[in-house]
Amino acid sequence: MPLKIYRKENITKRRQVLQIASYIMLFVGMGFLFWAFYPMISFELYARIFLKRIAASPLPETETVSSLEFAQSVYAEGLSLSNNLRDFTQANVWFPASNIPVAREDLEIDSYTLSIPRLNLSNLTVKVGGNDLAKSLIHYLPTSLPGQYGNVAIFGHSTLPQLFSPKDYKSVFTYLPKLEVGDNVYIQIQGGQYEYKVYDMYIVNPDEVSVLEQQFNDSILTLVTCVPPGTYMQRLVVKARLVRDTSLLNQ
Repeated sequence: MPLKIYRKENITKRRQVLQIASYIMLFVGMGFLFWAFYPMISFELYARIFLKRIAASPLPETETVSSLEFAQSVYAEGLSLSNNLRDFTQANVWFPASNIPVAREDLEIDSYTLSIPRLNLSNLTVKVGGNDLAKSLIHYLPTSLPGQYGNVAIFGHSTLPQLFSPKDYKSVFTYLPKLEVGDNVYIQIQGGQYEYKVYDMYIVNPDEVSVLEQQFNDSILTLVTCVPPGTYMQRLVVKARLVRDTSLLNQ
């Protein structure tokens, strides 16, 4: 007489459906994680190989507030629960306030346009001295205009590549890391057009405000966005130098 009898369990259709559904949910979840994190991981690998990480003159931590703390100092009074405290579509929370140059208020230009042929971006509006990155690019704390001597810092929002739209300013600088040294950037302002050529690209921490410093011995364009894609951990800085006033060629 056998000591044990093994019988094959009859699996009901309901249980089969539940098992199949659980496997589907597992694979969908894994696919979503891959969809969300792959751009960040691939950017990190690319950046470590091809992009520099620079901390030329970081502000001492003991003397520097974080971007969030600066935002709180601006918005917290009476608005402690405001969503603006974490709203990175506001340009003034991208860098701490200390040692940032003071904007000029006598600039007569309200806005101009920017084009980057390599990224298929054309006639993007740049708001001079604006703050809302959801509506335009921002010429941050302007002290000079394109074509003049000085450093023109332009902020643009980025997001996951899957969410990119060339018409959505909340994602318009998503592919900025794909620029290369030698690529052209064009500025159209007051009927004139200026051609800038990229000469350097690097990554900095948010406390590295030296990227906003003025230097009046050259005409420099500084494009800034957040990286890795979909995060606000660091800043990608693209430096371009004025090479010619193309409007003069049409005269």
